[in-house]
Amino acid sequence: MTGTAAALHLLIAMAFVSIPTVRARYGARAQAAAEAELDRQGVPTRVLAENKLRFDAGGHETAVPVGVALTLAVLAALNLTGNAWGETLSWIVLPVVLLGNVLILHSQLTAVRTVQAHFAKSGDATLQRIDVVALLDAAEKAFPSWVLPGLQNVRHAVVMAGSIALLVLLALA
Repeated sequence: MTGTAAALHLLIAMAFVSIPTVRARYGARAQAAAEAELDRQGVPTRVLAENKLRFDAGGHETAVPVGVALTLAVLAALNLTGNAWGETLSWIVLPVVLLGNVLILHSQLTAVRTVQAHFAKSGDATLQRIDVVALLDAAEKAFPSWVLPGLQNVRHAVVMAGSIALLVLLALA
């Protein structure tokens, strides 16, 4: 389990940094589109920051994927050099990566409901009158058309298929 495993680790690592990279490049445009939508709805744009809604690559939106990518790069190096820790740590890290990606996918699929529920629970009349679908749609449309759902789906496929393939390789090793 050397070259193939290392290549798969690096492929998954690249998939993890793809979205923060896109968010770093186009996130300000998406943030501006979301703020423009709030202006259109007559809602102060500060509600985004107050409720930790961002469309750029800041905070955990970058730190977590970059941390995962760096971990996978280290595993690739360990596996490429034949270090036994590479296999051992892969057994630990890959299920976490797979589960984490499932959670990411779930959060993307339930984004509208989650934001609506958060706003409803707030008790804030301003938040409760926001058209969340229009808000998220405006932000999404600010990204290039190849990002959503294209890159997002490719990213999920690479992470899930790559993780499963690596776990199969580990089991056969």
